[in-house]
Amino acid sequence: MVVTSDYKVIGSRPIRHDGIDKVTGRAKYGADQQIAGLLHAKVLRSPHAHARIIKIDVSAALAHPGVKGVVTGPDMPNVTGEVAVVEGGEAPGVSLNYYRQNILALDKVLYKGHPVAAVAATSVHIAEEALDLIKVEYEVLPYVLTAPEAMKDDAPILLEDLTTKVLGQDTGRVSNVASQLLLKLGDPDKAFEDAEVVVEREFNTSTVHQGYLEPHTATVLWDSNDEVTVWCSSQGPFYVRNATAALLGISQSKVKVIPMEIGGGFGGKITVYLEPIAGVLSKLTGAAVKMTMTRAEVLESTGPTSGCYIKLKVGATQSGTIVAAKAHLAFEAGAYPGSPVGGAARCMLSPYNIEHLQVDGYDVVVNKPKVAAYRAPGAPEAAYAMESVVDEICEIISMDPLEFRILNAAQDGDRRADGVLHTSIGNGAVLDAAKNSDHYKSELSGPNRGRGIATGFWGNAGLQSSCSVNVNADGTVNLVSGSVDIGGSRVALAMQAAEVLGIAAEDVHPMVADTNAIGFTAITGGSRTAFATGWAAYEAANDVISQMKERAALLWETTADNVEFSDGIFCRSNSAEQTFTFKQLAGRVLETGSPITGNGTVSPKGVGVSFGHHIVDVEVDPETGKVDILRYTAIQDVGKAIHPSYVEGQLQGGAVQGIGWALNEEYFYNDKGVMTNSSLLDYRMPTSLDLPMIDTILVENSNPGHPFGVRGVAELPLVPPLGALANAIHNAVGVRMYDLPMNPGRILRALWTQKDAQ
Repeated sequence: MVVTSDYKVIGSRPIRHDGIDKVTGRAKYGADQQIAGLLHAKVLRSPHAHARIIKIDVSAALAHPGVKGVVTGPDMPNVTGEVAVVEGGEAPGVSLNYYRQNILALDKVLYKGHPVAAVAATSVHIAEEALDLIKVEYEVLPYVLTAPEAMKDDAPILLEDLTTKVLGQDTGRVSNVASQLLLKLGDPDKAFEDAEVVVEREFNTSTVHQGYLEPHTATVLWDSNDEVTVWCSSQGPFYVRNATAALLGISQSKVKVIPMEIGGGFGGKITVYLEPIAGVLSKLTGAAVKMTMTRAEVLESTGPTSGCYIKLKVGATQSGTIVAAKAHLAFEAGAYPGSPVGGAARCMLSPYNIEHLQVDGYDVVVNKPKVAAYRAPGAPEAAYAMESVVDEICEIISMDPLEFRILNAAQDGDRRADGVLHTSIGNGAVLDAAKNSDHYKSELSGPNRGRGIATGFWGNAGLQSSCSVNVNADGTVNLVSGSVDIGGSRVALAMQAAEVLGIAAEDVHPMVADTNAIGFTAITGGSRTAFATGWAAYEAANDVISQMKERAALLWETTADNVEFSDGIFCRSNSAEQTFTFKQLAGRVLETGSPITGNGTVSPKGVGVSFGHHIVDVEVDPETGKVDILRYTAIQDVGKAIHPSYVEGQLQGGAVQGIGWALNEEYFYNDKGVMTNSSLLDYRMPTSLDLPMIDTILVENSNPGHPFGVRGVAELPLVPPLGALANAIHNAVGVRMYDLPMNPGRILRALWTQKDAQ
């Protein structure tokens, strides 16, 4: 496969096709869906972190005027088995029994906000009134909120049927540890004997949310033909179809999902929460049912990412070579198994060439909402620990932190912790770009100011994608895909098709189809959409070219072998006079037979990994502990930037989310296990007032595993910020921060401790 940089469309910056609709308000989001006879549903949620449900009385709610139906956990179909869910490039099986219990609790509630019952009524207000009429008797139980607490022998057990799996083998032991994994290379214990410097530290991170602006919403109609139509805000309509069908106990072919525009997701809009409840209520009432969460419900009852505990030990020589590393990772899964500890274990050490290492990972259930993916799931927390320890080693041996990273940088042929060999990676190129950047070479002066750096790694999923391209008589084409557009994927797909067809990006009209109108397409996530669905668009466009060569041959009374195509021009071999532009030939397609539709389906393997490096300058107020960010630069290997503006935007957005995670964001729980900051007023995300311009440097180290050299972009920018900011704070005021968030209170306490020790 030949990759060239001589492109006409790729690398340009056309206006996104859906831009006008979105800025004018014409775009239709999930909450905009209306249908005749629509009912509105609301959910009653647990006030307790952990409790047994003794009795639920819904009679008063059912008698309330305007209420059309009430459901509780036992009203959900009794389903067994697993359903595949794709989160962060993984496709693990999720227990339908646990999934069902998370949607509507059965015998226990496992977190504050756990759904207990749902009411459908003629208005939202009546549904809310009816919730107050439902009487629930609870037996309140002890709770645990962190992985270390939940792993203790005397910890309260959340799931009596959960037994620990160690290295894939079921031990039969009931505990809150769902599983344990082990990654190991070489002999780290022996290698530590050769280390001249050993640093061992413990880290704790808090639960944080993806912070998408649009709440979860779904409208479902179960019609008289037993066919279910779903309108929803989701990153994966096919996954919504599969999960909803499985949870309702019906065939996938009976469910059609119509994806609406989506107001952010970042991994948090893969899991199904509302669709099965709305489906059961729709079947019960015979009407379409609409459900939309409040912001408090989103924060308390949908999937944030894990809080975690990490213990990391790294050994190095005085000359700066890492000789061994050992890590213990305990990640909160929330109420049901499935934390991103696997991603953390794979990514934590991957920027470095370490021959001897061991990573033990634990997936632990706690009394918090079941976690969901969040942009490079598991990697930000893991990188925070590793990059902090690396900087501490550099301080001990008096070595420049960037030179240390260059010296130890993983290169082609080096083996990752999970056993995979690095191939065609741009780690070194990214570090060189950082070293040569204006930011890194600039001076930083002034009291209480510091510069921090950090490196990060993430892969990207391949997975399945489908696309079709229909040729119009005016020379434009319609591009149909199954990938929901979150961050500009419409224009990215259109540009790749346009490059093949030799036409302008504006002449490609992209649209997102429902699950009945296009072949299976995996989620918009896993850094895969521009890569994999773009590849499907590439294949569909090439299919169009192949068919149009045949039509040109008919018009020229020759064979398709004698027709060549280049730069949007069809020509007859050895005949400069006989040519068609793409538009000219498109106008004559119907003279030669049927309309032309090109199709592309892909399931790429060996998709290409990415590395990023971030540089940040901060100023810390020693009187208040407040951190001001003075300058920030994100550098990343992007393979080939299809639309540079949107690639830059992904780097900037990820960096900003990482800044929030590092400095302010956390789920704050009181002594009853109740989240007390479940609003955007109290859950502190960064605003434009908190940030400088985020500068970006795009390193284009072409991916040989893609027709245009594309690599995944969107998730990696969240990986380095946590560690970079921790290192910058240390360099500003001399304290190392081992707990997130590094908010003013924690920084002040660290400064006071430092002062007391002097």
